[in-house]
Amino acid sequence: MKLPFSWRATAAGAVAVATLVAGGSVAGAAPAAEPTAAAAAPDIPIANVKAHLTQLQSIATANGGNRAHGRAGYLASLNYVKAKLDAAGFTTTVQRFTASGRTGYNLIADWPGGDPNQVVMAGSHLDSVSSGPGINDNGSGSAAVLETALAVARSGHQPAKHLRFAWWGAEELGLVGSRYYVSSLGSANLAKISGYLNFDMIGSPNPGYFVYDDDPVIEQTFKDYYAGLGIPTEIETEGDGRSDHAPFKNAGVPVGGLFSGADYRKTSTQAAKWGGTAGQPFDRCYHSSCDTTANINDTALNRNSDAIAYAMWELSQ
Repeated sequence: MKLPFSWRATAAGAVAVATLVAGGSVAGAAPAAEPTAAAAAPDIPIANVKAHLTQLQSIATANGGNRAHGRAGYLASLNYVKAKLDAAGFTTTVQRFTASGRTGYNLIADWPGGDPNQVVMAGSHLDSVSSGPGINDNGSGSAAVLETALAVARSGHQPAKHLRFAWWGAEELGLVGSRYYVSSLGSANLAKISGYLNFDMIGSPNPGYFVYDDDPVIEQTFKDYYAGLGIPTEIETEGDGRSDHAPFKNAGVPVGGLFSGADYRKTSTQAAKWGGTAGQPFDRCYHSSCDTTANINDTALNRNSDAIAYAMWELSQ
């Protein structure tokens, strides 16, 4: 998650657009069978999510200790995610842009099928700051979104709506990658996105359970999931406008998401309902070199990963 500050970037590049063909009905065909119950979201294996984090940590360690925009560690991170998606049967597109004199990349992955005029999209930023490996910020969101996409492929999920996943570059420089993507779509393609879900820091070591206060349907979907676990949630205010949902929201796309907290301090009331330590930051290693695989709360990462899958399944039926 970026710090709020003024920024200026120039962007140049092109997007390869995959043509999606929706099936139609056949005149005179037999009556359709009775509809079956909507598929339930699978459990997202926490071990798989943590394995992705281990790989992102290794990439950072081998590339100067970070995965920042314009650095070798970022491109290696993108290539790791892309290889997993390509092997699983996704149609992937790498979108190039320029920021602060360096080349940046977004990765977009489309799951074949579903109504191309109704797109449910989940995304996270893949870049770290230059001062650390960025495992909670935002390896956590990136790994969970990746594993949710792979769960779609493993299950052969074919929802009514089209599923799209994204990993953004240069978020830490001012949401550059997601801004570029949104500006590249045009009004007609933006109108096809029925919801964008953002996941930026979901494994904070002293976690809270925050839900974005944006689109009411998306917000309620996450609240329903956590209500089923008996876990109270709070409205997310710390990062409003500071992550990659903002360009979508500003363009009129319904948005939502989850957040486990950054450098604000947990109150005694929050500690009483969520556990953890009052008076300490949700993430004491925010934007620091200690944001490593040791800086992850497994319980929060597991719950939030499952919540991502739940929302993607529910909102795409």
